[in-house]
Amino acid sequence: MIVVTGSTGNVGQPLVRALVAAGEEVTGVSRGVSPQPAGVRHHQADLARPESLRPALRGAEALFLLTSADFMANGDLGEVLSVVREAGVRRVVLLSSQGVGTRRHPSDLEDAVKRSGLDWTMVRPGNFASNAFQWADSVRTERVVSAPFGDVALAAVDPADIAEVAAVALREPGHEGGVYTLTGPVPISPREQAAAIGDVLGEPVRFVELSRAEARSRMLTYMPELVVEATLGVLGSPSAEEQQVSPDVERVLGRPARPFAEWVERNVAAFK
Repeated sequence: MIVVTGSTGNVGQPLVRALVAAGEEVTGVSRGVSPQPAGVRHHQADLARPESLRPALRGAEALFLLTSADFMANGDLGEVLSVVREAGVRRVVLLSSQGVGTRRHPSDLEDAVKRSGLDWTMVRPGNFASNAFQWADSVRTERVVSAPFGDVALAAVDPADIAEVAAVALREPGHEGGVYTLTGPVPISPREQAAAIGDVLGEPVRFVELSRAEARSRMLTYMPELVVEATLGVLGSPSAEEQQVSPDVERVLGRPARPFAEWVERNVAAFK
């Protein structure tokens, strides 16, 4: 049995579906009550209260571990991993960040997993294609995308690709100690993303460039300040490594990473 924390999120939902399609028994864990696909058990737990996770781990062999911004500020991953180890789980796949590898983000979570005594795999996505959901309201109402650094391109990764890589690492041997940097197939700028959304909609979408200060003010309404500053650094002044296309999606899955336009096609209802 495989336990998926954050099972209702952009990565958790396709991961649960991929594991079910592969014939795995799955328990989805989230902080709130949420419907799950047929045959998937749901358990309500909060990683900030590690004991609340214990019932979900009974009989589990592997765990997909996703931590929220709240947990990163207040939680103790070492305590969570103690509960995981005591439950007999043998393998953990951590949803980390490309920023750990480029030293934009702290390595605390990865370090705790490495010290846990469990078999581990690190999944380090870069910029998520699903970050485009932040533009859904303005695209629906005005056909406008507003973002900073309009012509700075990053290889946005489809959450479905992250999920499929995680599913392989959870199910198959040979990924112990693996660190996978996950990106899309080509760098794409916010201006180009706006054009791609317009192409799928069949209507032009106008791009409006925000200043760094305007973007920072908006982001502070839903992100911690340190995360905002690190994110703006990546978006505005990425290193060569942060703009590079990683081969790891294709290496693990045996196919190229999905392009941004394919993500838009699957989620176009959000922008109509």
